Amino acid sequence: MSEALYESIRAAQCGDREAAGRLVEENAGLIWSVARRYFGRGTDPEDLYQLGCVGFLKAIEGFDESFGTRFSTYAVPKIAGEIRRFLRDDGAVKVSRGIKEQAAQIRAARTELEQRIGREPSLSELAAETGLAPEDIAFAETATGPAESLQRESGEDGFTLEHVLGDTGAEERMVEHVALRAAIEKLPERERQVVALRYYHGMTQQSCARVLRVSQVQVSRLERRAVETLREWLQ
Repeated sequence: MSEALYESIRAAQCGDREAAGRLVEENAGLIWSVARRYFGRGTDPEDLYQLGCVGFLKAIEGFDESFGTRFSTYAVPKIAGEIRRFLRDDGAVKVSRGIKEQAAQIRAARTELEQRIGREPSLSELAAETGLAPEDIAFAETATGPAESLQRESGEDGFTLEHVLGDTGAEERMVEHVALRAAIEKLPERERQVVALRYYHGMTQQSCARVLRVSQVQVSRLERRAVETLREWLQ
């Protein structure tokens, strides 16, 4: 892998959202090549591509260059896993028992390593502990993982999706979180994609625009409309 690619990944992992957006744009061909495997399953190809972009961003976040694995080798299962998870939840793809067992093994190893070394284990450490290849870990965690936190801040102003919720007690807030998740799922596809990229992955509006192939003005409009709709539904 070229040093320039390493540098871009390092920058993205350190919070450079412009670097992350450029990496997505530069690897669009790779993302499309994975998305094409899932054509004909009732989901629009453009939506599959955008799901692949989300998986690619997760690959950037989780990549561990010290293991010696090529980034593309690690990224492909992350891209495929994100698409498969969507199709799984939509009823089109089922996660095999073997993948679920691998995911359970990885979770147990992660917990044990955290207790032993006192920090989040790296991918290479997880691979050594479980005996699984990095790409297998990537796929199992993505295909079976839960939805990400709604507490992640957006790029410009520190706004989180929690801000659409009222200042309530912990028990009520938990119920409201469930309601928020359900409300997001009811948003129009484009608005839902903007919400995912902005608040789940912390991308700037400019980076979102590149990923979604629209203008920054359109992203701003979609985001504003989505947040206003969520506020209205959750009042």
